[in-house]
Amino acid sequence: MRARLLVVDDEAVNLEIIGEYLETEACELTMAAGGAQALEILRAGGTDFDAVVLDRMMPGIDGLAVLREIKATPALRSLPVILQTAAAGREQVAEGLKLGAYYYLTKPYHRDALVAVVRAALADAEQRRDLARRIEEARAVMNLIEHATFRFRTLEEARALAGACAALCEEADLVGMGLAELLVNAIEHGNLGISFHEKSELLAAGRWEEEVAARARRPENLDRAAELECRREGRCVAFSIRDRGPGFAWEPYLTLDETRAFRPNGRGIALARNIAFRTLEFRGCGNEVVATAVARRFGSSAAVGPEPR
Repeated sequence: MRARLLVVDDEAVNLEIIGEYLETEACELTMAAGGAQALEILRAGGTDFDAVVLDRMMPGIDGLAVLREIKATPALRSLPVILQTAAAGREQVAEGLKLGAYYYLTKPYHRDALVAVVRAALADAEQRRDLARRIEEARAVMNLIEHATFRFRTLEEARALAGACAALCEEADLVGMGLAELLVNAIEHGNLGISFHEKSELLAAGRWEEEVAARARRPENLDRAAELECRREGRCVAFSIRDRGPGFAWEPYLTLDETRAFRPNGRGIALARNIAFRTLEFRGCGNEVVATAVARRFGSSAAVGPEPR
């Protein structure tokens, strides 16, 4: 299936350039010559798209206004948005990140930069669709769980657990995204020792999943499993994730840092903290993280307890 991209720019030459840059990719492009047209297209069929490439500075309805509407619309809020702009100052970048932009591209940019970011956004969109399917499949079983502990080693196991355990929560799509980020982080960085910079290089080369699988097969890693504990506590669900690594300096990753805006990785923990969970706290050296979310009510058998504050 060809991925569908909405490309928004008020300058026709920029739309042509993006079309040329992406002509070798398996993408179907819909072009919008400004913010007003983009909103019309999104309101009519926004769920048909896999990602949006959005110009920030446009007359009339600018890119930030379009981004705000996307993130304020429940059916569209998980749609990855790539914000392209000539305004790459610290405050401008931080503003876009806080509004929910997936990545930034600074004009002028090379074809390779655009292709790398679009591929990452489309991979993210595919993972979110897979996560939604897993959540729906898990609802009936997860209704029976009050407390459970799981051990996991692979990316596939992490994604399956994220979908299943997110089914315990009200905003399952957001919690699932956040859990997937934390569980994958426990595998790649914690258990397997892939550094931030190594992951950037692996993503650029399209070898990240291959390298994770290869390291997991090494003899010294065959018994290195991470652990996820889920516990219902009244109207909340608490998730505790522990890995077998030495920990890391987690403090800088709790916020959306504009210095990482142009990299293909490095914002997952901040997005989990700001969007997916009520609370998120790293403990000790950083190899344990505890997050909480609002529990889903399961009919008459729902857990009864105090409302979350």
